[in-house]
Amino acid sequence: MTRAGIFIMWLLHGLPLPVLAWFGNFLGLLLYMLGRERRRVAHINLGLCFPDMPRHERKRLVRRHFQAFGRSFIERGVLWWSSAARIRKLVRVTGLEHYTAAAAHGPVILLVPHFVALDVGWSWLTQHGNLVSMYSNQKDPYFHKQLLQGRLRFGQSQLYARQQGLRPIIKAMRGRLPFYYLPDQDLATRDSLFIPFFGVPAATLTTIPRLAEITGARVVPCIARMLPDAAGYEVHFYPAWDNYPIGDLAADTRRVNEFIEQRVREMPEQYFWLHKRFKTRPEGEEKLY
Repeated sequence: MTRAGIFIMWLLHGLPLPVLAWFGNFLGLLLYMLGRERRRVAHINLGLCFPDMPRHERKRLVRRHFQAFGRSFIERGVLWWSSAARIRKLVRVTGLEHYTAAAAHGPVILLVPHFVALDVGWSWLTQHGNLVSMYSNQKDPYFHKQLLQGRLRFGQSQLYARQQGLRPIIKAMRGRLPFYYLPDQDLATRDSLFIPFFGVPAATLTTIPRLAEITGARVVPCIARMLPDAAGYEVHFYPAWDNYPIGDLAADTRRVNEFIEQRVREMPEQYFWLHKRFKTRPEGEEKLY
């Protein structure tokens, strides 16, 4: 099934973006109907994060998220196989001055939360310079291979498995490679603190403040989003964080979650609700999934 899905991505990738969006929305609705377990996870996540949201609104939001997720899968074919010129034409970049100013003064950590268009930011940035990032091993070896090839098609960026730890990341950052980092997944309690995310304690990685302290890097948030009506994408860079880190690991990590919360409220349908964000619980608490 994985090979067939990737073949379909390749087959469709040359079509206009509105047509790809239609296929992606259709795929998302199909996954919504068939993916009972992930549908349940999304409902639990939204119920925890937005407890006052009426059930019918939550159901509509889950359906819209599945559509956005379906689009991200189909449209990834554009990022993997279309020309660099086509990708640049589809992407509108704002706030780039914040990134270039920070990079001119030293190492940079790009804070990139799990929104469905996050690979758009990587594809655009790697056309203009090299990056370093981490990846999680995928269960399907064929998809894993395609994912790495797609992400490494431009320039000479570096990707390391999470199991390799932070040592190669620190070395690359000291060589002035910006670190493209996705901090908002539950990877159990190692290197994590329980920090509120929408008021719910969530195992949250402390990597950003620790790396910023070790390397002296500036933290520049970067958000990629799908524009309405399949008009393309926007990659927006936010100002580098001043007075960060402050030396309080919990407070510094909380700032990461607060920033992500603000962006989620702006486009909740594009945040990755299918992940079991609250899987790891503080000692004595019941499992949520």
